[in-house]
Parts: sequence; C-alpha cells; structure tokens
Amino acid sequence: MESKKRIEAVREAIDEACRRCGRAGDVCLVAVSKTRSADEIRAAQAAGITDFGENYLQEAVAKIEQAQVAANWHFIGAIQSNKTRAIARHFHWVHTIDRLRVAKRLNDAAIHPLDVCIQVNIDAEPQKAGAKPDELGALIDGIKGLAHLRLRGLMTIPRVAASVRDASVRCSFRRTRRLFEELATDAGPHWDTLSMGMSGDFEVAIDEGATMVRVGTAIFGPRPGATVEHMQRNRSEQ
Repeated sequence: MESKKRIEAVREAIDEACRRCGRAGDVCLVAVSKTRSADEIRAAQAAGITDFGENYLQEAVAKIEQAQVAANWHFIGAIQSNKTRAIARHFHWVHTIDRLRVAKRLNDAAIHPLDVCIQVNIDAEPQKAGAKPDELGALIDGIKGLAHLRLRGLMTIPRVAASVRDASVRCSFRRTRRLFEELATDAGPHWDTLSMGMSGDFEVAIDEGATMVRVGTAIFGPRPGATVEHMQRNRSEQ
C-alpha cells in the first residue's frame, strides 16, 4: 500500500508539472529499481508502473528473471564494452550511450529493436560519463546507420546542487533541451525523448521539457543500506 501511495503522489506531481507548463501529460515515469527486490518490483507493477530502470547488470538480470513482470526495462547505468551483449538481450531501452564503439556492440548483439538515448555530460564534469555537446553530431550520425538501434533522444544528469531551487539545475536541463531541439532535424524519425529528472528534481526537469523521468526514492522509499557483497558487485560493474 505504501508503494501505491507513493506512486500516486509522484504521478500527481508529474501531472501538476505538466499542467503548469501547458503540456498534455506526455511524461513517461521510469521507476528506478536498483537495489530493490523482485517483490518490490512486482508491487510497483501491480500499482501501475510499466517501466523500470536498472544501473547494475548482474543485479538487474537476476531480478528481471525473478520478477517476471510485463514491463519495459531501461538500462541507465555506465556501460562496459564486455556487458553490451547481455544489456542488448535483457533490456528494451539503453539511456547511457556515450561513444560509437558501445553503440555498435549493442547493435551487433540486439535480437530486437533497441531504443537508445545518448548521455550528454551537460556540465562538463570530469568524473561523470557522457558525450560532450560538441561530440553529439558525429555520434548521432554513427548511430543512425545502425539497423537495430532506434535513436530516441538525450539523457542527462545535471551537476549536484545544494537545492533543487538552485538556478544551475534548471539551466542544465534547459541547455539539454536546446541541444535536443537543435539536433532534431538530423537525428532521424524516432527522436522524441528527453530523459532527465530524478526524485529530487523531476518537476523542474518537466518544466524544462523532460519527456521521461527516472524516479527511485520517491517511489520505493529510502534505499536500504547496501551489504558488503552488494557494494563489491556494484563496483565491479561501474
């Protein structure tokens, strides 16, 4: 019941954000289920969630097989080249492509059309993954030639700010939207997705054009403390 209430509250917040900016409620909610159990995923699915996001491949594959829910699975973590085959086989979406070599490996391994986003490092943070804005044109051209990938749009994670009210957060989302719009003409027929916004800032992201938000804590509650084994597994996949 708690998860159902939280999901309803998030959906109401999404709808209100859409109303504020005159949009028709066209935002896809991706429930970020990393570290969550198969039972929690099944409960969220029963409460109406159709899309789940996972960061860590081994953990995700086990849960996908155990949960057995009719859902769209989104890979939203860092991609290692040797993991691309399993990602392509188990997920419907990949949000974190930032180099053509990874895109080609996903394409070669895909057994069904794979929806993909390019991750852009909008704030040029050296510790963060993502293509630079001036690399996007060439990356888009390369991905467009891959038959099994559908290039849907951009994904970003802005610089962490002290408060969601920090103007820099809004500015990062706005600059990503402008890039998305500038690239639309050349990006192909499936270019329709801005994946940006998480539990603390998804309403601001929607104000600035997000069509897909990735929400974990606001849906599932505070993340439980990770075990040593879990942390070691996660580090091995980052």
